[in-house]
Amino acid sequence: MYAVFRKELADHLASRRFAILFALVFLAAIFAIYVAIQSIRSVVTPTTEFVFLKMFTTAGKTLPSFPFFISLFIPIIGIALGFDTINSERASGNLSRLLSQPIYRDSVINGKFLAGLAVMSIMIVSVIAIVAGLGLRIIGVPPSSEETLRLIVFAVISIIYGAFWMALAALFSVFFNRAATSMLASIALWIFFFFFMSMIAGAIANAQAPLGSNPTAEMMIRNATIQGMLGRISPCTLYGEATAALLTPELASLNPALMVLSTFTAGRMVTPLPFNQSLLLIWPQIVSIVALATICFGVSYVKFMREEIRSI
Repeated sequence: MYAVFRKELADHLASRRFAILFALVFLAAIFAIYVAIQSIRSVVTPTTEFVFLKMFTTAGKTLPSFPFFISLFIPIIGIALGFDTINSERASGNLSRLLSQPIYRDSVINGKFLAGLAVMSIMIVSVIAIVAGLGLRIIGVPPSSEETLRLIVFAVISIIYGAFWMALAALFSVFFNRAATSMLASIALWIFFFFFMSMIAGAIANAQAPLGSNPTAEMMIRNATIQGMLGRISPCTLYGEATAALLTPELASLNPALMVLSTFTAGRMVTPLPFNQSLLLIWPQIVSIVALATICFGVSYVKFMREEIRSI
């Protein structure tokens, strides 16, 4: 497995695909940090805590915040690294020649997946470190130990989120013989979860619990509960909630009902949660993303181990 891992890692790092993906994510991060620096003065006061984290969560009038860019591009990176994991080797005939060597079959899929995961980790950690370094130099406020810990966990959650999309793309790569088909299936599922799932959840919530012209608090809570329950089917929603609660310590709950009630007490002072409480708050989201990634990779692993591979 280590030999396959080294070969795949070297191929990824030397490919144009890696250069294009890294440049795309890096430019998006630069735009996000530029917008945050331009707008951070309007959200920071002398009593504001976690100023360094505000640099990551502040959005401008025209461009969204850094976590939104990350949540948009991580699935693209995962799909690009995983859509041709197996079917390209099968189509070229290299898979049968590779398995004719003294290499276990599971070492092939494990080494390829770990190599893609390592490349994604390099991208995510590098971009977060570059953004943090630029922000530190420009705003001149160093991060506290808790802010640093939150950023480290943010990077870990982002890697897990990317692992899900790469495992999903690898799953389609095992089931479909053509790389183009597996790529289109992965992109279609990403578009559905990222763009349409929230609209579908909102439409179902409005049908089950209509708000009307003068909605009461009870009606709004029921509508938000249904919408939140359906929206969490999407891994994009799970990742968005996890990063929001992690990078925004003032966010004390992810319960849709409590978030609706908080709109009626917007004038009250909010006490930031400590790190362990924020981690406890997002623990269900993290476990759900890990479970989805494990299921996708497990199914692709079993299918790859049982399929018949013939030489071309």
